[in-house]
Formats: sequence, C-alpha cells, structure tokens
Amino acid sequence: MYFFIDGFTGDLTDGHGLGHRLREILCSRRGQGTVEAAVLIPILFLLILMLSQPMILLYNRVVMENAASEGCRLLATKTVQGSYSEDKYEGYIKRRLAAIPPIDIFHAHTGSRSWEIEQVGDENADFVSVRIVNKLKPLPLLGWGAQLVGLCDGQGYLTQEVEANGWTQPEWLRDQDAGTPQDWVEQWD
Repeated sequence: MYFFIDGFTGDLTDGHGLGHRLREILCSRRGQGTVEAAVLIPILFLLILMLSQPMILLYNRVVMENAASEGCRLLATKTVQGSYSEDKYEGYIKRRLAAIPPIDIFHAHTGSRSWEIEQVGDENADFVSVRIVNKLKPLPLLGWGAQLVGLCDGQGYLTQEVEANGWTQPEWLRDQDAGTPQDWVEQWD
C-alpha cells in the first residue's frame, strides 16, 4: 500500500520510515515564511491604514491654515470703495483650498456649501480674522473608534477648524507715539 504526503511517496509496510518521514514533513521549515507573511501582511496594512488618517488630517490643516492666512492678508487691504465683494474674497480662499482633493476622506461636499468660511474685518478695522471649517469622513476602522469616543457628528463626519488672525497695520504703526502719516512726511522736510 502506497501513500502520498507533500511530494513523498512511500510504502506503508515500511514501519521504520513512516513515523520518521511524517515528523520530517510536519516539522519542516519550508512553510514558515508563508505563515509569517500571512500574519504580518494584514498587520502591516492595518498600520498603514492607521497612519493614513493622521497624515490626511495634517495635510488638510496645513492647506487650511495657509488659505486662512492668505485670506487675512487680503482682508487687511479690503476697501469699501473697491468692487470686491465678500464672494470674491471667499472665492480667493476657496481657490487656495482646492489643493485638498474633493474626496470624502479629505473633504466632504455636504449640502449646498462645501466649505464654511467666515471673514471678519477690512482695512478700517484694527484686526482681521478668517475661520475655515472642513468636514471629512474618517477611514473605516478609525471612524468607528471616533464615533465611539464622540468625535464625529450625527452624520459620521469629523470636523476640522482653522482660524487665522492678523493686525491690519504693523505694530510700529499702531504705537501711539508713531504719530500720523502727515507727521512722518514732515520729518523728511
């Protein structure tokens, strides 16, 4: 009587070789790499998934902070006499925010407005401010954890908020002893 195990054909009547050969087959290290890969590959993908969400949040924050800062710089020169409206300034900020992909894990387009942008101040104000709010869908595994902790809203979105503030005039100009522009001109006469 013959049997076949992992490429080995032997005779069952050979009492000495059967136990020895079965032990060799079962204790061989030929399949060890496959077993290790089967365990490590899912763990590796899980780590990549877990590191992706913080990288997405960091990228969004950097782009949003830059857009808010540029919006503040623009608001500090906003005049009421110009033909510029709130929509034009908001459009300028949105063009900066276009660097964020319109994919739910980066930026979710919910409702009629996709970005919440709040602008406060103009050149006549002492202080200008731009606030930007972004909603995004967290990645599956981290999204469940975020919902359990209460970081997500009722629709399952994470909210990212950035605010930039700035003075409309430099500090030396705001100083009470600096005088008026007329005083500055008279210094050179």
